Amino acid sequence: MEHLCLANEVYAGPMTEALAGRRTAPVDEIRPGWFGRWFIRTYIEPTTQKSRARAPRKATPIARQADASILDRFIASNAMTRDIIDRAREVDVNRVRFRNPYVPLIRFTIGTGLQIIARHNHRHLGQAERVKQSSEFPSRSIF
Repeated sequence: MEHLCLANEVYAGPMTEALAGRRTAPVDEIRPGWFGRWFIRTYIEPTTQKSRARAPRKATPIARQADASILDRFIASNAMTRDIIDRAREVDVNRVRFRNPYVPLIRFTIGTGLQIIARHNHRHLGQAERVKQSSEFPSRSIF
């Protein structure tokens, strides 16, 4: 959960800055460019991910144990993402770009950033669900 919070928080700042003062025609569909599609397919999407990669330092959890407050932080990080979606409603998310917070030379569109956040959360929450359903998961709550 902390990894998801960190990743969401790291993406939120540059995306919010890129949207500031922008007013372009909205679009009906997110269409990542070739690099965005490759990045999602290679590093984010669980069904097409060929190899595991280490989390970037900015998204590496530092806590050794889960803290009950992490759920509140995760909810808050998703609220930030919803705020970005609300701001992006009046913008062409396929044209407005932001600097990738992990590799500043790379610029993603806001639409690609939103897909990265959503698919990244989906991937890790799916992993957590599989662990929870496994026979090795403790039967009592850790919180």
